[in-house]
Amino acid sequence: MTTTLYCARHVLPVSSEPLVDGAVAVSGERIVGVGPRAELAARFSGARVRDMGEAVILPGFVNAHTHLELTVMRGFLEDVEENFFAWLKKLTVARNEHMTEQDREDSSAWGAVEAARAGITCVGDASDSAAAPLRALTRAGLRGVVYQEVFGPDARTAREQFWKLHARVEALRPSESVRVRVGVSPHAPYTVSAPLIRLVTDYVIANNLPVMMHAAESRMEELFLVEGFGVFADGLRGRGIEWDAPGLTTVRYLDSLGFLGARPLLAHCIRIDEEEIALLKDAGAGIAHCPRSNAKLGHGRAPFNAFLRAELNTGLGSDSVASNNVCDVLEEARYAALAARTGWADDEGPPVSAEEVLHAATLGGTRSLGLGDVTGALEEGRQADLVAVALGGVHQTPVHDPLSALVFSSSGRDVRLTVVSGREVFDGERVTTVDEEELRARVRDIAERITKVSV
Repeated sequence: MTTTLYCARHVLPVSSEPLVDGAVAVSGERIVGVGPRAELAARFSGARVRDMGEAVILPGFVNAHTHLELTVMRGFLEDVEENFFAWLKKLTVARNEHMTEQDREDSSAWGAVEAARAGITCVGDASDSAAAPLRALTRAGLRGVVYQEVFGPDARTAREQFWKLHARVEALRPSESVRVRVGVSPHAPYTVSAPLIRLVTDYVIANNLPVMMHAAESRMEELFLVEGFGVFADGLRGRGIEWDAPGLTTVRYLDSLGFLGARPLLAHCIRIDEEEIALLKDAGAGIAHCPRSNAKLGHGRAPFNAFLRAELNTGLGSDSVASNNVCDVLEEARYAALAARTGWADDEGPPVSAEEVLHAATLGGTRSLGLGDVTGALEEGRQADLVAVALGGVHQTPVHDPLSALVFSSSGRDVRLTVVSGREVFDGERVTTVDEEELRARVRDIAERITKVSV
């Protein structure tokens, strides 16, 4: 089996100290060596050499929360983003009434192309039709967990909705691979009834399935759960669905239902306090921190500092490009670090560092997805998921510290190589696993069709 030696001026393993003039040796799907270039060149004397030059090699970036099927909605919802309820309604009508299953797969595949070009090797994707992103990720050669969403706010239909979910998930599981797993996502506390959450919880625990939920995302959600008022409550009552608020904030409510026992991944967690953070820590739950989407939708700023201080399994998520516009974890990392420093005070401990936010973008992300033993760091024996980011640009030079240059001066546009399980899925020029131009034409056609949507 051929060994490839990936070399660069800098290597950042994440789980160990940075290397100057370092290298990563890859054989098959796995990393077989990490260390100084001269040392690995002698150890693997017959290896194929890929010299990335003035660049940094590091673990592939992890997008812990996204919606690939919504990629065609980039910029589509700008006119309603001031009203989250209207935003959700327009999105749902466009997706459910104007997109075919093939449209969803093509949209997901285009999102996977964008991810690969930005150095993202692993994603946590939530979808109303998980078959589409599952096929798209498999086709693109990326790694991920695809969460099949379930909706059902009416407690009277909980069992019916659960069995529909069960059938969809069981139909998907034979299509799982070593790289792409199937999970479950009860969408949110305002779209899924308490009995349905309990049924899903029992199911995922019994079958060892990954599970995620949008949680503590907005003031409207908090009003819905604590006081029983607002647009979400009005929406249910308008459909003849009774809603008795539990009088609890989101994380406390989920804890009361036993949901935290499933060790979920919770996306957003903006409206959350120290006691709830402790509940998540004790449960072994993960958080997908989505700072740019949160800001664009006006939902607020999650306490990223507190997540890190509590040593929660915290990753970074772009959310969909319908609410963020780009799928770029490096940009997300920079924004996360800067936003966390906004209003920072000395008594809060040290400010979020470049090292901490890079950890969230890589190993923290894989841990939040339950893949921390598989990938997320450059270590011998791990899956060979790695990227090379050029550091020779005008916007990066001079480089005093490669880690800071990576986080504060770089973006996904500086990625020159993306490798997943030892396979080069982006070679610096093109994504090697799909026909980008054919896919681009399909995506433009879908986008043109959904512009006719009105709500």
